[in-house]
Amino acid sequence: MRDYDAIVIGGGHAGIEASLALSREGFDTLLITQSLDAIGRMSCNPSIGGLAKGNLVREIDALGGEMGHLIDSTMIQMRILNRRRGPAVQAPRAQADKFSYSRLAKETLEKERHLSLFMDTVVDIITEDGRAAGVVTERGWRISSRTVVLTTGTFMDGRIFIGEYDAPCGRLGESAAAGLGGKLREKGFRVGRMKTGTPARVRLSSLDLGEMEVQEGDDPMEPFSFGTEALDRPSLPCYVTYTNAETHRIIRENISRSPLYGGKIVGRGPRYCPSIEDKVVRFPDRERHQIFVEPEGLGTEEMYLNGLSSSLPEDVQHSFIHSIPGLRHAEIMRPAYAVEYDYLNPLDLMPSLESKLVAGLFIAGQTNGTSGYEEAAAQGLMAGINAAQLLKGGRPLVLSRTEAYIGVLIDDLVTKGTEEPYRMFTSRAEYRLSLRHDTADQRLTPKGFAAGLATEERMERLRAKMAGIEGAKAVLRSCRIDGKSAYDALKEPETSIFMLGIEALGSYSRSILREVELDIKYSGYLMRQEREIEKAKKLDNMEIPADFDYDTVDGISSESREKFKAVRPISIGQARRISGVRVSDIAVLGVAVRSRERG
Repeated sequence: MRDYDAIVIGGGHAGIEASLALSREGFDTLLITQSLDAIGRMSCNPSIGGLAKGNLVREIDALGGEMGHLIDSTMIQMRILNRRRGPAVQAPRAQADKFSYSRLAKETLEKERHLSLFMDTVVDIITEDGRAAGVVTERGWRISSRTVVLTTGTFMDGRIFIGEYDAPCGRLGESAAAGLGGKLREKGFRVGRMKTGTPARVRLSSLDLGEMEVQEGDDPMEPFSFGTEALDRPSLPCYVTYTNAETHRIIRENISRSPLYGGKIVGRGPRYCPSIEDKVVRFPDRERHQIFVEPEGLGTEEMYLNGLSSSLPEDVQHSFIHSIPGLRHAEIMRPAYAVEYDYLNPLDLMPSLESKLVAGLFIAGQTNGTSGYEEAAAQGLMAGINAAQLLKGGRPLVLSRTEAYIGVLIDDLVTKGTEEPYRMFTSRAEYRLSLRHDTADQRLTPKGFAAGLATEERMERLRAKMAGIEGAKAVLRSCRIDGKSAYDALKEPETSIFMLGIEALGSYSRSILREVELDIKYSGYLMRQEREIEKAKKLDNMEIPADFDYDTVDGISSESREKFKAVRPISIGQARRISGVRVSDIAVLGVAVRSRERG
């Protein structure tokens, strides 16, 4: 008799999605977190979305996840990024009221009938016959389950650094989760160290706002969730300022006091989101660096200094912050700090996010070496879905690179691994034009419905949307403009669907008309990309049996053979994406797999 069907460790963005997915599919689930007050906490930037990240959020929503609903209900500024560029690189981003976001996340969890919350620290995973069978907590509880989802974020043996000061914390003022990393090492997991950081927070009333550029949000706001009809939220401005020569001089003169450069921090930091001291050292010719000053919520004066992440001592932080226009009189409410933590090598995971070392153990979020709330939530959702599939005896849901940014994210992790915090970019997706944020529901809602998360109401809404898109296209084909159909006229770059003045289009929503316009304008590119996708799908559909013996295949180089055995790819497509594998070895492997299929 098990205490629970599933246990989820960690109440961050990955843990929220994993526990909701499992409980909403009817499985008795326990979420264990160190602090019930910190569920869904935004430790770093209080924002959701951004380039490629906004696509992830819309995909989470399409599959039946929660992040889109949470940000729609708590946003305090929203913008579509890259509006002037092509649709493949556009994405929504919203500033959140971080206190409301966290509170709503906790309330959402508490309302789930099959979900229980428990405040404690997990120090070990119980295993029986090579399978996850429960957890042991710091206070001595042994709680059994049929599956476990691990989402510890930056807390697993976390340590924060502010100049000469360091302490065992996952966040400033919050204790690290000690002991679990060591137990996982004993079980054979490859455990490494990574580093991330966060900037100082300053008091709004102490800022000289007239010295900074004002950045307003979009009006009207556009929702993330496909289920949100419209938004009626307050919108607060953000501000932009820049570092200068004096800022850089202060940092350079004190660089030896940085734990990053003094050798105290050994973990790799995020290359694409470096600290301000990293920027000054790595780009000495840059005269200035952009800083976004962003609100943390409606009921607080705290402002987030996006672009000033640092681990320098507090006196140095005061000096360089006060050298920046608009921040010369800034009252610093929370200092910047770096945090170093244990992560698990994602090459030890299957594409379902189930561990190769312990069956029934799923791992998601920053524990896998990623950065960002959105990447964590996407993994948490997929880990929850696949833990539920395991409990039901069904096949895991594995999204391919051709159908979702989530597929790109997970495939990159489990096929190539990562030695620095992984961040999602549009450039990582080969088929990004087909993965626009506005088409996520078309690509993924049927999969979410089949997995048991997306509701019939969601499916009905999708059917209505698709009927609207086809109806609008039919109207365009039937109308003539300058001797050709309005459909063909829209292929001209300078022509907008909103300029055509076709009365019959008045019954269609603006979002549907915008999607129709993009479909038509990029139809040629999409057709070409679809042909590439079909080729990729053929390779991904060539499955490699889990027990395939690579040592029996003649003609494969020893280097590729070792990589195949380490990754254990599930298809020829995945095998081809392993770093450093020869094309000739893929050809030989394909022949061997087909030969085995023929018997």
